[in-house]
Amino acid sequence: MEVTNTKTAGLIEDYYASWRNGSSSFDEARVSRVLADNLDFEGPIAGHRQGATGFVGGLKRFVEGLRAPIRILQQLDSGDQAAVLYDADLPEGTMRFVEFFKVGDGRIQSIKLVYDASQYLALGGR
Repeated sequence: MEVTNTKTAGLIEDYYASWRNGSSSFDEARVSRVLADNLDFEGPIAGHRQGATGFVGGLKRFVEGLRAPIRILQQLDSGDQAAVLYDADLPEGTMRFVEFFKVGDGRIQSIKLVYDASQYLALGGR
């Protein structure tokens, strides 16, 4: 049984490396290279969306609100799927997020983001 797929892990690493340290190091070109053009995204506030361009815009707004680099607590990769649990410091406190990924054709095809939307807004999320 394969537990880690290095291609999947590499895509996920590139995704986080493009934004995890905050807006001063946000690399829109790098994150766009790892996302499928027709990215399937689902999140508590945005709902279900299609397309990498809109997602990157939302990600940039999120990153602008970070007060410190995110702290990845756990990452699991298996075949063409991955999950990442992390903490992020927002203007009014720290909260936890998890993202579930599916990859294919050398790019991230889908992201499902899970967090408490009311806590996010209360902590100054954008």
